[in-house]
Amino acid sequence: MSARPDCPLCRDAGGPLVWQDAQWRVIRVDDADFPAFYRVIAQAHVAEFSQLDAAEQRRCMALVAALERTLLEQLSPTKINLAALGNMVPHLHWHVIARFDWDSHFPQAIWAPRQREVIPPAVRRLALPLPALDAAVAQALHKTA
Repeated sequence: MSARPDCPLCRDAGGPLVWQDAQWRVIRVDDADFPAFYRVIAQAHVAEFSQLDAAEQRRCMALVAALERTLLEQLSPTKINLAALGNMVPHLHWHVIARFDWDSHFPQAIWAPRQREVIPPAVRRLALPLPALDAAVAQALHKTA
């Protein structure tokens, strides 16, 4: 499956690049409310998980699981949210989001109305700085190869 010029995830990385190989990339979403929000994105344009062959499906889920484990180990969040919606951008990608009981929307979805203001800002409440978190994520993903 080739790139499509009308697809934003084919044209651009989709956020700060944390890790990639020939088939997948992982970016951190630049979101002040949810600083530990990552996406696992197919490099090739594919809309649905079922369009992957069995080996590609296993690889995708291995990356999602490694990312989830890393966020759990590094941040001890209240919950990890996983989603593969693709309604707005029909290019296969998984959202992996560390959620905390203090975050601006908890326990609601990140797209729901804000529940509270977070002071100090969310990024300062994480157990480690974003560059260190990104490095831990990259290291864990590299080990899945």
